[in-house]
This record gives sequence, C-alpha cells and structure tokens, in this order.
Amino acid sequence: MKPNGTIEQKRPYPSPNPHVRLTEVLYWSCGYRVKGLLAEPFRSGNHEGILYLRGGIQNIGMVRPARIAQFAAQGFVVFAPYYRGNRGGEGRDEFAGEDRFDAVYGVDVLKQFLSFNRIHLFAFSRGGIMALWTAILRDDITSTVTWSGVSDVILTYEERKDMRRMMKRVIGGNPNNAPEAFEERQPFSHIKDITCSLLIIHGKKDVNVGIEHATRLEKTLVKEGKVFETWYFSEHDHFFPTKINNQIIKDLTKWMKQQGGY
Repeated sequence: MKPNGTIEQKRPYPSPNPHVRLTEVLYWSCGYRVKGLLAEPFRSGNHEGILYLRGGIQNIGMVRPARIAQFAAQGFVVFAPYYRGNRGGEGRDEFAGEDRFDAVYGVDVLKQFLSFNRIHLFAFSRGGIMALWTAILRDDITSTVTWSGVSDVILTYEERKDMRRMMKRVIGGNPNNAPEAFEERQPFSHIKDITCSLLIIHGKKDVNVGIEHATRLEKTLVKEGKVFETWYFSEHDHFFPTKINNQIIKDLTKWMKQQGGY
C-alpha cells in the first residue's frame, strides 16, 4: 500500500481530439488502486486543473474521453476518477460513501500535472455529491460547479424508484432501516466547511435529478453565507441539447477562471 494520491501506473489512451493527450492513470486511494483518465492540452501554458466527477454508477455514466477532452480544449488539465470498483479498479463503488476519497485524493493526482495551483471541481449528476464532499474535505479548491447534480441521497432514493434496488445493495439498506448509512452521505451539515465559490446549473424539467437537489443546496449555501451562483434553465431536463451544452461549457470554464483571484 502506498500513500493516497500516489500514481502507480500511467498508460497512453486513445484521444478523440488531436489537440489533447489522454492518459489512463492508476493511483492509490485508501489502500485501493483506483483508475482515472487524464486529459492534457498539447498547447503549452500555465493551465488550471479540473477534477471531473462523473455521474452514474458502474457502466452507467462512465467517464467519456470526448467529454473530458472537450474541457481540456478550453485550456485545462482534466483528471476524471472512475471511482473504485470501476473499469478494473480495486474496491467497490459506494455511491458517495468511502469512495468519496477517490475524488478527494484525485486532487493530489491532478496536482502532479500542474504548474499552476488552481483546481476546480466539475460534477455531473451523481458526481455532484462527490464534488460537495471534496470541497468540504479540502481547502485548496478554487471553485466547484455542479450540473444537474445530486446533493441529497435520501431524495434520490425517494424520487428514483428505478435506483432503489441498487442503492439498497450499495448503501446497505433504505433510509428507514439504514438511516446512518444514508445520513453519513448527506453533505448539508458540513457545507459550512466549504471555502470555494460554487456554481449550480440545473434544468427545471429534470426528472433524473430533480430541481429540489439544487434548491436544497442553494438554501444551505445561503444559510451558511457562502459565495455561489445559480444558472437555472426552465426549458431543459437532465441532458441539455448539444449546442446549448457546448455553450454552457464555454461559459462555465470562463466562470471558473474568474474565481478566487490570482
């Protein structure tokens, strides 16, 4: 076993973008060897970093090379953990249980490829709760963006009947017979520990991750006096149309670069 964030192995990975180099990275997290995908612009410069936190679980919502290359093309070095138990990584996915540390220590992996110590978190769907815990547990994050992001696992259990069987298996029960397992995944009482600015992006027609995830997070951020913005879209659901999606990526990465000062 090696220290958390230690890189065990790197191997080239096919890139869909001729301007972006991809590398699959094997690294240590809590005694497990976990995998992730790194995207680096070929263009030289003092690039900021993005920890990209995927949605879904197992084969649903896997890290997509084209997606992280899209962010890298905006002038960032991007690292996307697969989370433990995925794509040959050790351990098992716990839906924001101990696997949250795969994101926390993913920051240490990312730092090894940066000359400019500004790190942002970008999260989609289930990745939202991973990002919140990473921002809570670290004090070196410049900004966090959660897009269609989960903030409340109990609410997810209530609204997603199709996910209940998986959540019972992964978490160890339901909110009634395993309340402690669900409560320990809830970030709200720890939001006070976040030190970075946040951006919440959400479609009001989202039925995969309801808008209440965003509004509950927003209310907590207001209560704790945190710096944040909301970009709500009344006409969109969980997945935005490609043209709008691409524009928002440009807008949010511009927002990231404006945060925290230099």
